[in-house]
Formats: sequence, C-alpha cells, structure tokens
Amino acid sequence: MSNWLYLTAEGLATCDAGWPVGYWQADGEYRSVSLAEAATFLSGQSVRVILPMEICSGLRSEPWPGRRKPTVQALAYAVEDRLAEDLDGLHIAVGAAARDSRYPLLAINKERFEAILALLRDSGLQVVSVKVDADLLPDDQVYGVWWGGRWLLGGAIEARLALSPEDLEVLRPRLPDELFRMGPERQREIMALFMVGHLHAVDLLQGEFRRVSARWPWRTLVLSALALFAVSWGFTLARAHFLESAAGQLYEQSVQRFQSLYPEQTRIVDLAAQLKALQGRTEQPESQMGRLLQLIEQVVGGSSVEVQRIEYRAGMGWTLLLTAGSFSDLERLRERGQGSGLPIRLGSASKDRERVQAVLTLEEKSG
Repeated sequence: MSNWLYLTAEGLATCDAGWPVGYWQADGEYRSVSLAEAATFLSGQSVRVILPMEICSGLRSEPWPGRRKPTVQALAYAVEDRLAEDLDGLHIAVGAAARDSRYPLLAINKERFEAILALLRDSGLQVVSVKVDADLLPDDQVYGVWWGGRWLLGGAIEARLALSPEDLEVLRPRLPDELFRMGPERQREIMALFMVGHLHAVDLLQGEFRRVSARWPWRTLVLSALALFAVSWGFTLARAHFLESAAGQLYEQSVQRFQSLYPEQTRIVDLAAQLKALQGRTEQPESQMGRLLQLIEQVVGGSSVEVQRIEYRAGMGWTLLLTAGSFSDLERLRERGQGSGLPIRLGSASKDRERVQAVLTLEEKSG
C-alpha cells in the first residue's frame, strides 16, 4: 500500500524536522503531523512525496520538431528566457510530450531540492518519487481545488499555480468557463484525484537526482542464482530427453525400412555395418540406405524436428515428412544439411496449429 507524504507550503521557510506535513494511504484519512512524527511510523518504508507548487516553476516548451525526444539541456535552453534563475542553479525535470509535441517541465532550485532530499533521507524515509501538488491534477478537465490553505490550478490547462482566494478571483476572467472547483469540504475527493494524476505527473527524481535501486540482499541473490541454475538444468535435461526420443524414433524407422528390404535379417546388432556388408560396399557408403543413415546421423538426429514418414522413390531419392516447433527449427535443419554436403532439399513448409510441417528430400546421387 502506498504511503503519501505531503510537505505543506508552511514548512518551506525552515526546512527542518518540524515541517508540517500531511500523511495518508489509499482510502485512508488525512493526518496532519510534523515530519519528525511522520518519520516515527514511516521509517524504512517507501513514501511518495508531494511538494507544494510554491517551490517550483511549471513550464511547457514550444512544439518540438521531429520524433526524437530532446535532451533536458536542449529543452532548458529553449525556455531559459522564461526562468527567473540561471540554468546552473536549477534542476529541471521533464515529462512526456503532449499531443501537440510540447513537453512539460518543472524547475526547482538545485540546492534547495538537495536540502529537502537530505532532510527526508536523514529522517529514515525511502523516497520513491517526488512530485508537485498542482501537477497531480488529472488532465481530463481544468481543475481549481482547495488544498493546503490555497487554490491549486492545473489539469487540462498549461498553468500550474498555487493561488490565494484573492489571486484566483483576479485571474478568474482569464480562466476557462469550464473550471471545475472543489472546495475544502471535498478533501477526500481531491486526494483521490492526486492518486489518479500521479501516474502522469512529472517526477523530480531525474538526472543527478534519479532514484538508485537498492542492492538485493545477498541471500536473495544466492536464491535467485540457484533458481536460475535449476531452471537451466531442467531445460537441459528436457532437451536431452527430447533428442534421445527423436533419435530412437528415427532408428526404429530405419530398422523397419531395413527389415523390409532384407527380411532375412532377423537379428540386428549394428545396422550400418550390416547394411554395408550386405551391399558389399564397405568402402562406399553412398548406397541408398547408407545415405539415409548418413542423413539421419549428421542432419536430422541432432535437430529438434520429428520424422513422421519416410519414403523412397527410384529416381527421386528419400523423402521425409517432418514436423517442427517453428520455422526457425527448419532453418537450422537446412543449415546443418548444407554443412553435411548431402544433396538435400527442404520445401513445402506449412504451419498447422502449433506445429510446422515440411518435406525433406535426399536426392539420389547422379552418375
């Protein structure tokens, strides 16, 4: 469950452990405490920090040409004339571009931001994000909400402002007619708006202030390594079992074909040696059966494909109907065939449900 910590504008002057803050969780009540008090029950926990708009300047760039996202420095130079301080003293955070290719930016004094982060860190808080209250309002409409003793202006409008009631009335003629006001009696609804708009708001933890993930505990690393080793070993065993099964299947098919050609051979000890002896061509393994065995041993046997049917046709050679898990398996089979030097041809590949079928032809040797 997320912990939300709001640093009110009243504490900007002192920036110490007595900073008045607000704390709540999702569907929880808003509690007004000091930072020191909040740290007692949030120490070591992750918190989403919200800063008051008074500490930042909210800007939008001009429409940026091209599709590539510009660097922060390029955007900073583009809005430099609209900033009250020198760029060297500012930390600028950039959000996602809008449909009109304009980028939202938040600028904050770098030293001041460093001091706030140090204060939170020294309080034992684990800060996961730092965003600004007026920037948390969703962009579905223009909002004016009463929060922290002043009006926040944001949402579907370029401005990100914190205004007194008098300032809001002065600006009212220049604001859209559809301004949606939410007064102090709707605090829970405003908190819900913050949590919705949080996903799209600009996070100040960027650049040199980006959050560094904590190191894993040593025990977790060891357990993760063991789990990875177990998965890898299991995969190796499964693949070895699959290859042994495929090789056994091919051998059984070869035995059946051999026995159909030489039915008098009822006892088979060494299939390749018996075949060579029967054909009287020990020095020439190019016989049709020998070439099939060579194909099985050098090409098909070491792959992950399955042989469904083997046929021999005089003048054409051996034809094997194969099934594979993917076209990439067939491509690797073709590469193995090219490396073997055998006159093979792989064609008629088609996908049927989860398997790929293809026909492998071992052509007869010419001459």
